[in-house]
Amino acid sequence: MPEHLHGRPDVETLRALVSPRSIAVIGASDDPTRIGGRPLGYMLRSGFTGPIWPVNPKREVIQGLPAFASVEALPEAPDAVIVAVPAAAVPATLEACAAKGAKAAVVFSSGFAEIGEDGRIAQDRIRAIARAGGIRVLGPNCLGVFNAHNGWIATFSTSVERETPRPGPVAVASQSGAYGSHAFALLRARGVDTGILITTGNEADVDLADAIGYLVRDETTRVIVAYAEGIRDGEALRSALAEAAAAQKPVIFMKVGRSQVGAAAAASHTAALAGSDRVYDGLFAQYGVMRVDSTDQLLDAAQAASRGLFPDGDRLGIVTISGGVGVQMADAAEDQGLAVPEMPADAQEELKALLPFAAVRNPVDITAQAFNDLSLVGKNLTLMLEKGGYDVVVAFFTVVAGARTIAEPLIEILTEAKASFPDRVMILSLVASPEIVRKYEDAGYPVYEDPTRAVAAAAALTRFGRFFARPAEPAPPSAPAGAPAVPSRMLAEHEATDLLEAWGVPFVARRLARDADDAAAAAAAIGGRVVLKIASADIQHKTEVGGVIVGVEGADAVRAAHATLVDRVASAAPEARIDGVIVAAMAPVGVEAVIGVQRDPTFGPVVMVGLGGVLVEVLEDVAFRLAPFGIAEARRMIASLKGAKVFAGVRGAPPADIEALAELLAKVSVFAAAEADRIDSVDLNPVRVLPVGQGVVALDALIVPASGAP
Repeated sequence: MPEHLHGRPDVETLRALVSPRSIAVIGASDDPTRIGGRPLGYMLRSGFTGPIWPVNPKREVIQGLPAFASVEALPEAPDAVIVAVPAAAVPATLEACAAKGAKAAVVFSSGFAEIGEDGRIAQDRIRAIARAGGIRVLGPNCLGVFNAHNGWIATFSTSVERETPRPGPVAVASQSGAYGSHAFALLRARGVDTGILITTGNEADVDLADAIGYLVRDETTRVIVAYAEGIRDGEALRSALAEAAAAQKPVIFMKVGRSQVGAAAAASHTAALAGSDRVYDGLFAQYGVMRVDSTDQLLDAAQAASRGLFPDGDRLGIVTISGGVGVQMADAAEDQGLAVPEMPADAQEELKALLPFAAVRNPVDITAQAFNDLSLVGKNLTLMLEKGGYDVVVAFFTVVAGARTIAEPLIEILTEAKASFPDRVMILSLVASPEIVRKYEDAGYPVYEDPTRAVAAAAALTRFGRFFARPAEPAPPSAPAGAPAVPSRMLAEHEATDLLEAWGVPFVARRLARDADDAAAAAAAIGGRVVLKIASADIQHKTEVGGVIVGVEGADAVRAAHATLVDRVASAAPEARIDGVIVAAMAPVGVEAVIGVQRDPTFGPVVMVGLGGVLVEVLEDVAFRLAPFGIAEARRMIASLKGAKVFAGVRGAPPADIEALAELLAKVSVFAAAEADRIDSVDLNPVRVLPVGQGVVALDALIVPASGAP
C-alpha cells in the first residue's frame, strides 16, 4: 500500500472506498428499513452499475439479489464492503475481507472507542488489520459514505430516502455522521447538490484529513465542507489543507469545541484530543480556510461557492429598493471587511439621468419605482459593473422580485446585464416561493432572504478569491549554518539569548558578569544606562524574586545594584543556582510586542505574536501560525491583530518596523520547526519594534525544553 506522511497510506488508496466498481454488503438484510438493508435499497434505486453481493448465511435471495453465505463464497474480491454486523464480529469480518482482496470497508457497527477502554482495544485491532491487510476502513461507528456520481450509497442515513443524491460540485467530509447527513439534507433543500459525503466516525483508519485530501484530488469536487470535533494527526490535516489551497478549492470548515465545555464534550464523543482552538484559527488563516460558527453560515458560504466564481477584489456594489436596507447592507459590508466605494461622478450623473428618483452613490437606491420599467434595473446594473468596477453586486429586491410576473423577465435582464462581465458575481436578496427562487438560482444568482447574509456570502467569495490570487509564497528562511540545538535542560536567560541569537534573533548588547567589578566593567563597555538581571536557570520569572533593576548608570551604582540583586535573590530563592548577573543595554524606544512558541499536542510547534503589555494580557490580542512559514505569512499574521494600527504610529509616534518584525517571526518559526522535538515553549517578551528602518530587538528570552527531549 503506498504510504506518505510518516507512514500514513496515500489518499489515492481511498478511491475504492469512494468510487468502487463492485461491492459486498456483510450482514445484508432483506428488510430495506433495517441498517443492513437500507444501503441495498438505496443503491438499487440509485442505479449503481457494478455488481452488488449481499452476504448473509441465512438467506439465498436478499432484496431480489442472490445472497452469499460468507465473504469467502463471493465470486471475486469486491472493491468495497459494507460491514453491518455486531461489534464482536467486526475484526474477523475485516480479516476475511482483507484475505479475499477487498480494498475498502465501511463499518457501521458501534461499540468501540466511544464506549471505553475495551472498545478502544478492539478499535486498535481494526486499525492493525487495515494496515496489515491493505484494506482502508471507514469507521467504525460511522454513518458511511455516498458518491452520487456512480450511485454508491453506503449509508443507512434516512437523509437519502426522500431523494437520491445528485451529482454536484459540493462534497461534505464530517466526523459526525448525523451532522454530515444534516448538512447534506439542508444543502439539497437549497438546491445545492452534494456529490460526495464521507463520514469518518471513530477514525480507526480513515480520518478527516484523509477525506479532505481525497476530495482535493477528486475532479468532481469544487467545494469542500468539513466538520470536526477533534483532530488526531495535525500534520496530516495541515497537508490536506495546503493541497486544497494550492488547488484553489475552497474549504468551509466547522470546528466545534471552542468553549471549555464544548471541547470536553467533543473529546468524550470522539475519543479525540482537541488542540487549542486559537491554533485552529491560525491554521485556517494560514491556508485560506473559511471557519464558520453556525450551520447557516456553512450553508450560505457553500451555496455561494458552488458557483465557482471567486473575485479577487473587495469592492461591493449595493443595489436596493429601500434606502434603510441599503444602509444596513453597507454596515454589514464594513463588518465583513468589504469596501463600498462610491460610484464615479460621471456614472452617478448618467444613472441620475436614467433614474431621477434614485440615490446613486453606493448603495444605489433605485426604489421600487424602477420595477415599473425593468429595463432601468438592467441599465443600472450595467453601469455599476462597467463604471463602478465592483467585484460583487448584491441586490435587495425583497418580495417585488418574487412576483411570478416579474421573475422571468427580470432574470433575462439580469443575465443580459451580466453577460459582458462573466467574472463578476451577482447575489440577490428576495422573498419568493421555492419554485421562483430555484429559477433565479438556476440562472446563476444565489438567493438569500436576509440581505446581511447575502453580503456575508459575497465576503466569503472575495476572501477565497483574494487568497487564491496571492502570488506564490517564498519558502521560509533557511536555518543558519551551525546553529546550536536546544539542550535537554533548563536554560538561564543568558544561555537562551545566546542560543537564539545564533538562530538570527537580535538582542540588546549584554554581558554576563561574575561579580560586582565584572558588572561595572560590562556596563562601561556597553555604555549609558543599563539593566541588571539575575542569571539562573532555576528562576524563570525574575521579577517575582526582585531579580531585575533597570536604569542603572555609573560604576558605583552598578556595583551597588549588583549587591542588591544578589541579596534579594539569596533571600527570595535561596536554593537557586546563580550563574551571575546579566548586564544589558537599555532598549531603545519602540512598540512593544511579544513572540512565543508553543508545542501544540495536535499540530506541533506554533508561533504566536501579539502586542505587549496589557494588550496581550488583558485583551489577548494574539495571532498564531503553524511553524515554519515565510515572511509574507508573518506580515498577514501581524496585520490580523486587532491593535495592528499601533505599528503605524499613534499620537505622534513614528511607524514601527513591521518588516523587521515579520522577518523575526519567520526566523523564529524556522527555529521552532527545526527544534520541535526539543522545545516545549519559547517566550521572547518583550520584543521592541523600533521605527522603520531600525529593526527589532528582543529584551528577554525563555526556553522551556521538552521533557524527554533528545
